[in-house]
Amino acid sequence: MAMSPFSSDEDDGLLNEINMTPLVDVMLVLLIVFMVTIPAMRHAVRIDLPHASSRPEDTKPAHVDVTIGADGSVSWNGQPVDEATLRAKIDAAAGATPQPELHLDADRKVSYEKVAQVMSAAQAGGLTKIGFVTDPSRH
Repeated sequence: MAMSPFSSDEDDGLLNEINMTPLVDVMLVLLIVFMVTIPAMRHAVRIDLPHASSRPEDTKPAHVDVTIGADGSVSWNGQPVDEATLRAKIDAAAGATPQPELHLDADRKVSYEKVAQVMSAAQAGGLTKIGFVTDPSRH
């Protein structure tokens, strides 16, 4: 008896065909699942929603320019103001609707104490949006 894998004497009991029964069973189960789920997916409820027309708002928020010069002078939208007038203008701006943004532009040579005083006055007055203006071209 030869032990060769190609010998035909011992291969008489083996089947060389693919058993298609499990494959057909799986395909039939999948077909039934799809037949049951497709009508459920296509079922829709009609809802009459209200129609609204909306356009994007192109208005830019108002802003106030506060400039602090190198000598510590403060200007509100280009007009020089003293400390009492600055507080009054901040209070008026904080009461406006919508509230404007405060753009703070300080000279590089001004002391930080003056900038902190203006920021503190803005916060005490009720302004919540404060932005810093920077210009890298200025030295």
